[in-house]
Amino acid sequence: MTRSLLMSLHGHTKTTTSISSLFQLPRYPSHHLQFSATRVLCSSCRSRHQQHDPIDVSKYRETFAKRMTMAGLKSHHRIAIGVSGGPDSMALCVLAAHWKSENHNADTKGRSKCIDGLLAIVVDHGLRKESMEEANLVCHRIVDMGIKCEVAHCEWLDGRPKPGHLQEAARDKRYEIFQHICFQHQIGVLLIAHHADDQAELFILRLSRNSGVLGLAGMAFTSQIFAKFPDCSGEALKAHGILLVRPLLEFSKEDMYNICQGGNQEWVEDPTNQSPLYVRNRIRMSLNSLSTSIFKTELQAVISACRRTRFFVDKLCCKLINEAVTIVPHGYAVIDLGILNPTEVKDICLVKFIALVLQFISQKHRPVRGSTSKLLLDYIRTSPCKTCLTAASCYLCPAPGSKGTKILVCCSVNSSFPLKMELFEACTYGEHDCYVTSELKQIIANGIAYSDKFLPDALNFPFMDITSSESVLIEAKRLGIISDSTHRSIVSLQKEESENFISKPAIISEFESKDDVQHAGATPRKSIYPGQVGYFMNRFILNWMGFHKTSPNKSSTNEVERDKDLGVEGQCCSSCIIGHERGAEVRHMIDTDWIYLSNLSKLRNVESFQQQIHSKKTISCSDHAKLSAQRALTSLKSIPVAARRAMPVLVNPQGILLSIPGIGFTHCPCLMILFCYHANSSPSSEPNSNQQGEGSDAYR
Repeated sequence: MTRSLLMSLHGHTKTTTSISSLFQLPRYPSHHLQFSATRVLCSSCRSRHQQHDPIDVSKYRETFAKRMTMAGLKSHHRIAIGVSGGPDSMALCVLAAHWKSENHNADTKGRSKCIDGLLAIVVDHGLRKESMEEANLVCHRIVDMGIKCEVAHCEWLDGRPKPGHLQEAARDKRYEIFQHICFQHQIGVLLIAHHADDQAELFILRLSRNSGVLGLAGMAFTSQIFAKFPDCSGEALKAHGILLVRPLLEFSKEDMYNICQGGNQEWVEDPTNQSPLYVRNRIRMSLNSLSTSIFKTELQAVISACRRTRFFVDKLCCKLINEAVTIVPHGYAVIDLGILNPTEVKDICLVKFIALVLQFISQKHRPVRGSTSKLLLDYIRTSPCKTCLTAASCYLCPAPGSKGTKILVCCSVNSSFPLKMELFEACTYGEHDCYVTSELKQIIANGIAYSDKFLPDALNFPFMDITSSESVLIEAKRLGIISDSTHRSIVSLQKEESENFISKPAIISEFESKDDVQHAGATPRKSIYPGQVGYFMNRFILNWMGFHKTSPNKSSTNEVERDKDLGVEGQCCSSCIIGHERGAEVRHMIDTDWIYLSNLSKLRNVESFQQQIHSKKTISCSDHAKLSAQRALTSLKSIPVAARRAMPVLVNPQGILLSIPGIGFTHCPCLMILFCYHANSSPSSEPNSNQQGEGSDAYR
């Protein structure tokens, strides 16, 4: 058992974008413009810098270096950069290249050699005919900076995404590619170029959707994202993740242009960023009309205050989960109310704690709000617990034998769970994976150690008792964080976007929150066949190893090798319900499965079978099924009834039970199914890097 739950608390993996528009170009003059079909390619003018004082980028380099230290990064670490070619990602390349070469690889400075340990990744989505040419152009520019670059081309196996989901699908595909390339090159860190203006847009977006303090805190400075499927090729199951770092969250959009111009670097401008069809574009244009220095400063101050509050909540939730929650490999959790002491935990922290546990168990990452949140708070604060509750796709009840001092949390049998299984190839990420994992752990530890040096006192968490977005603004004005004029402007923006959201469905924002990274391209499948590996509920891995190969010296009854668990050899009889070419379907366990196992176990002749075991004779398929059923019943008795119903089972097309992988039941000795418990947001005794990032943000 594992007594912790890794919290990917705010692991929002968003896209890198070019935010400036054609109408803003006069503010950032460029004497050289080269037009493509849909984008504008821009460069800074050297003669302009000769006429005026050149832009000093030293202050940007200094701030960037501090942010990299806050993330736990050192110049010798291997790092990837997500690059779109816009001013944001090109500015990130400028700063990262200098930081790397200045501190670690001084002997390779210049353009004759590439900077060691730095890789730029450019993704060609293939959604426009000129996209490949643009990606190659960006790649050449990056290589000229001394940075290794790889261009990846998207393959849309299911066809081009629909217009309403285009940005979301492109983002998902982009991050899938980022992860894959990072794994290939044994890189554990990915830099993304989100900045302060992106954060402001997200704040207004979430404010218009009535998000609470934790949502208004915006994008995380660091977070971990995990591979869609784990490495199950070895004896131990491994969850492979990379650390996502946003080192530019202190920088403004204007800073991005200054850094590019100061570094004499070109960038790409995308005119579609002016389209009001996209919610982030509407908010950006509205913010531009209010972009006074006072407004910007005060808006960022509110966001910073929300981040400090979220930092404290995340830290406390991590501590409570590690201490009070036990995750059982069969897919349920147990909360120890004595350790949790819920009456002493503030509402905002307890709500987040409950939501994390329920989201992990149900694998539905929807927020827990409103009446459901209140219901759960009242339930968990009642000790000893004597009743049952169904909420947020989970079933909560007193844990057996605890007398109400512990709460069992499992999937609700009445909710619509993802019953389909996704198939994937058993994979390995290379022999150097141990080194990458070790390096990544050290980076995370460095970041946590850094943030722990600057833990603020309780007075720096201003919104701990705030329950609504409106209350956040009122409290911010009361505390003097924002002025009356800034308050009115923010409320006006909130109202304007809320009306747009209500009047017509808005296209999903590129920065809108997603609690875990979902990837495009994987098509859910319901059946599994010999030789395939299936993923169920993002938690259970079923590896159907196939059937034992028959020896040419064996008889036609298909005798097979010795069953290690039973200590005897088995044979697949002619009446076996499993066929080599028949698939199996996955579903949750139901009461009739228990009855089936019970009837199966009662039919066997125990004494006769024991004699076969002692004489080391082969056993038939039916004998194996009967003994396996008896053992399964013994195992099931140790699992709470409510939790059993969330366990995956395999049945044949006629609905007959073939296997319960979680407890080792198989209907035939020829059927080899390995069961692994895994979750890529899951059990770990270490705090997620997300927390150290939020802490670092709070003290800038």
